[in-house]
Amino acid sequence: MLRLERLRADHASALLAFERENREYFARSISDRGDAYFAEFASLLRARLAEQDAGVCHFHVVVDDQDELVGRVNLVDVEEGDAELGYRIGERAAGRGVATAAVREVCLLAGTEYRLSTLTAVTTLDNVASMTVLERNGFTVVADTSINGRPAVRHRRRLVAAPGRLGGVPLAGR
Repeated sequence: MLRLERLRADHASALLAFERENREYFARSISDRGDAYFAEFASLLRARLAEQDAGVCHFHVVVDDQDELVGRVNLVDVEEGDAELGYRIGERAAGRGVATAAVREVCLLAGTEYRLSTLTAVTTLDNVASMTVLERNGFTVVADTSINGRPAVRHRRRLVAAPGRLGGVPLAGR
């Protein structure tokens, strides 16, 4: 079973290993984080955790039943009930419904624990898998845009509040 956990400082080594292991895989569909990200990882993580403590972002890791970090799902730029959704699932877990389940769960958390009303996300037009994840989770295309000069679309989903949940949340169906 997969779990969605709020990012904590003790995730640092697993998160860095995950990002290193999947760097080339991610660069095939999204912008590379660059060498500085890895060299300055500890200070960047501290900054992300401070943003989370301030309530301007909500960061999550996806952990499998062997306690391996297999993905991350983030809500950033939280403002006036809105946030931008971003996610990345590692190559070993790709194609197994992990992204769909993790996005579904973060949408529930966003509407309950974080009291958000709308999520947006952007995908490049050639990232069919990511667009499918968003469509399966009730997002609709609302605008054309671009990411680093690549054609992309912006998606939006209105959220409906559901009963609250806390802690390491099991992802249904996995």
